[in-house]
Amino acid sequence: MAGFKSSPSSPSSPAHASNRQTLLVVVAILLVVVCTCGLLVAILGKNLWNSIPGPAGATPPAPWSPDSAALTVAVSPGMAPIFQELAGQFNSQAQRTPDGRGMQVQTLAVAPEQMVEESLGAPSFQALAPDSSLWLNQLEQRWAALQDTEADQQPLIPIGNRRVSNPVRYATSPIVIAAWESVARELGWPERPVGWREIQRQATENPNFKWNHPSTGHASGLLATLAEFYAGAGLTRGLTPEAATAPQTLEYVRAVEATVRFYGEGEEVIVERLAAEGRNFLDAFVAQEQVVVAWNQAHKGERLVAIYPAEGTLWADHPLALLELGGAGETPVTDNQRRTFQAFAQFLASTDVQRQLLAAGYRPADMRLSLDEAGSPFADTDAVDWRQPQTTLQVPSAAVVEVVQNVWWYTKRPTNVCLVVDTSGSMEGAKLERTQEALWAFLEQIRGDRDQVALVEFGSAIKQFEPLRPLDDQRRAELAEQVYGMEADGQTALIDAIWEAYDHLQSVGDTEAINAIVVMTDGQENHSTHAVPELLDHLKQEQAVTVVVFTIAFGSDADEMLLENVTRAGNGQFRRADETNIEELYKIISTYF
Repeated sequence: MAGFKSSPSSPSSPAHASNRQTLLVVVAILLVVVCTCGLLVAILGKNLWNSIPGPAGATPPAPWSPDSAALTVAVSPGMAPIFQELAGQFNSQAQRTPDGRGMQVQTLAVAPEQMVEESLGAPSFQALAPDSSLWLNQLEQRWAALQDTEADQQPLIPIGNRRVSNPVRYATSPIVIAAWESVARELGWPERPVGWREIQRQATENPNFKWNHPSTGHASGLLATLAEFYAGAGLTRGLTPEAATAPQTLEYVRAVEATVRFYGEGEEVIVERLAAEGRNFLDAFVAQEQVVVAWNQAHKGERLVAIYPAEGTLWADHPLALLELGGAGETPVTDNQRRTFQAFAQFLASTDVQRQLLAAGYRPADMRLSLDEAGSPFADTDAVDWRQPQTTLQVPSAAVVEVVQNVWWYTKRPTNVCLVVDTSGSMEGAKLERTQEALWAFLEQIRGDRDQVALVEFGSAIKQFEPLRPLDDQRRAELAEQVYGMEADGQTALIDAIWEAYDHLQSVGDTEAINAIVVMTDGQENHSTHAVPELLDHLKQEQAVTVVVFTIAFGSDADEMLLENVTRAGNGQFRRADETNIEELYKIISTYF
């Protein structure tokens, strides 16, 4: 793919651009009709899916006492360590309510999308601190829909009908492209502005260039995606569903997304992998500016540099908000919990705490604190620039964000994934049932019908092989039927199953997609025709198609050393799972695609 053309809304495309443009026009028309009504997810096969068994419902939280002053706050994972430390400082102050109850703040690390989902039901927390107000807006929109309220026609919903109240902002951080200093200089930093077109051009011209942004289930991924749509539309404010789904916008975003090496979880996971795997893991990745500051504070060697996209960027604004609980079947937020919320919000706004947040690399909400004052991590460095970003993009409405999230499935880099599933005899019973539920959760998470899924089920040999096919409604229903028809028997031909999946992806030869294998086993290899060293050599050989291998050790008997060696050879990730978290783990892995 060539570099971007000069027009910000007309990125480059291959020779078959006219065919793609025709397709994008059709997609745009369909999405404007569907997405703006908020019905896309429901339309994509919902009637087919409802007949498939799913995981058991969550247990409702235990009610708290009517005079409780203990406040539980759900906080985004990236902020969770700092937030927990601040909560400990608050608790040590031993503040009390008028009736003598001790104020206490407890924290739960919860992914923002899960935070929204739980807040619509009976959550185990009374307040939430996502990394962006986008999640609060999304929560209010979905809550209004549940209440049969037209949120767009009634922007000032009476407080009794709102799901959150009293939001306060305690820290901010712009979304940047974090790059190693040598990479940043190759892109043109600091002599000239660098944006999405330079990232796309570099990744197109250099096949070894690796960059990542999280899935749109994480603030940095969603905010970066919104910035791409703004750039494609040639706007800095007022993004509408029509502008977001215009053919030239979709083509622009698709050109950028086609160069992403993989998607995935939030910055905290990327930083862990950077620390574990070193300089060669990624050349650049989307993150909050704070990540750059924190990395450079904690690590020697080459610095990370914050690139502020030339086309403009959005901010993670870190709100804290109180849930308005008290509906049917809900335990109401107590007066004392409200007092604790207000006291904790005031604590976060205090000068001492704001300086702590500044020292950690966040921009404080207290505008009186100077970012370039002595001792500030923004002073005497060019790795971050407190004068940036020069262009701040306007946060779109919740309805537009929903459109962008849905359209993203048609513009992101497509995926070819082979699910390799152990149904040997040791999987009989609850293990198999939980695996089936986990596989269904994975299939449910993959929503774009440009993605393809294959299935390799194995025991003593390959039991079932379903080649790659687009995961449309019919394919999803067929795979679900096959998954729930699995039976446990036989031994464990793990090596042969991985070999089969790898060779299948190579034979398809799709270099434009993310190609991945997800392997799950609860046992040890004992029945393959190929040996372990053969497989590892096979995975390491240079091939036309790059394949990433994820492995999951389900239970205590799996050969973890073998699975770790496979992921190292396949440049992937190894995870451990048991019956309580395997479904959630499959959902997390799906975010990489």
